[in-house]
Amino acid sequence: MLSLVILSLSGGCGIHRIAVNPGRNAGLRAATSEKRAREIMGKNYFGIEEAAKYFGVQPTSAERSALANIPFSRKTLESCRDTYILVAVFPLSVNDVHYKAPTVIFFDASSLWAADRFATYKGDGVSWQLIRKTPVPNSFGKTYQEQQALLSKNEEVPTARVLVYAIIGHYLATGERLFNRGFVRSSDVGLDGHWVYVGDFVAGGLHDHNDWDYNRYDYLGVSSARKSD
Repeated sequence: MLSLVILSLSGGCGIHRIAVNPGRNAGLRAATSEKRAREIMGKNYFGIEEAAKYFGVQPTSAERSALANIPFSRKTLESCRDTYILVAVFPLSVNDVHYKAPTVIFFDASSLWAADRFATYKGDGVSWQLIRKTPVPNSFGKTYQEQQALLSKNEEVPTARVLVYAIIGHYLATGERLFNRGFVRSSDVGLDGHWVYVGDFVAGGLHDHNDWDYNRYDYLGVSSARKSD
């Protein structure tokens, strides 16, 4: 019996050991190579090369190694190829993305993109994220708690940092403006206790706002990301 050690690459620090029978392990190989993932996702792929080109990151050998295998199966990627974007997220804060991208992309960088903890946090390292390109269906006009109830067991609400990184990166690479009608909540809470949300990404730029999680607005839905397989 062969024992594999799998390290969490998405912020977690757990180590999991899985016993694998060499003759029956095909179904346990969830990870997908970068090359195959790019072929599957097409324009909805923002990988290491794109991050280097548009955000100026200089991946270390350790970061490249950590991103070598994508923690989503081929089946998952094929089912999400038109409705999600696959993003290699590097440790950049919301402020970092703002300064690296053309300023016209952000509507008002003086409000929330400043000293708040959600805007300055760089993350715990590199990770692959599979972000839904549209708000969760039927999530408008609901409280945050009600919106969370709409998520499947395979979904979670991403942080504002990951959302902004994905939205801006995808725009720079493809010219497509995600969330150009309405806003979506993130999982971040600002220092004032308000939930952070972004969207309305039109010609004027990406907008940011925050508000209480119990408020319902017709223009405010919720974002989602797939959990790793």
